[in-house]
This record gives sequence, structure tokens and C-alpha cells, in this order.
Amino acid sequence: MSDNPTRPGTTIGQLAPPELAPGPGYSHVVTADPPHRLVVISGQIALDSSGELVGPGDLAAQTRQVFTNLRHALAAAGAGWEHVLKLSYFVRDVTQVPLVRAVRDEFLPDGVRPASTLVEVSALFRDDLLIEVEALAAVPT
Repeated sequence: MSDNPTRPGTTIGQLAPPELAPGPGYSHVVTADPPHRLVVISGQIALDSSGELVGPGDLAAQTRQVFTNLRHALAAAGAGWEHVLKLSYFVRDVTQVPLVRAVRDEFLPDGVRPASTLVEVSALFRDDLLIEVEALAAVPT
């Protein structure tokens, strides 16, 4: 397996098995050596702190709000993007994945490539939501 260096300030490593096609902006395997505290973040949607939808009908704006919410949730747990092991995406329109990746790249630091899953869904819990993203992180203890 091909190893990428560990992320700065962490013992989180990213592996790129040569038998697998390179992932655009994600890693196939992410490891966290002990000791770490696991942080699980519920799916975040495009609601601001007052519960108002940001970007009705605008996937880029909604994705930006989702990643802003993820950043706040990570910070509340004492974590940052460098601690994220995995992101799971639920999108209404899979043809818009390049846009989602572009917004994601505005938030993730260079070299941070969490493992990822992306699923197209027919609906989210509200009809006006276009994306939901959940995160798994590991913070050194």
C-alpha cells in the first residue's frame, strides 16, 4: 500500500492502495493510531443558527452552509478538519457532485482527504434541502 504522510499535528494517516483508482479529493483508507477520542457528527443541513434555510434552490450555497455547520460542530468537540476520518454525503442530484467537491475544497486544508461516501437520495427530511453531510473524526487525547 502507498502511504501518504500523516496529517500535521495528528497520528491520522491516509493510505492509497495502488490496486484502487485514485479518489478525487478523498482517501480510500484513513487510519487513526491511538490514543484518540471518537467524534461523531450528525448529518448537517443548510440551516443557519436561527433555523433558517440558507440558499433555497442553490446547491452551492447550501453546501457552503453545511460545511460551515460541520466546522462549528467540529470546533465544539475540540476538532478541526485535520481530524476528520470520513464524510458521508447525501445529495438530491448526483450530477452536481463537481459543485459539491468544489465547495468542499474551499473548507478542507491541502492534504486532508477523508474517506468518503456519496449517495444520491430521492428526498431529505425537508423538500427544500438539497444536501446533508455527516462526519466522523478522531481527536488525539
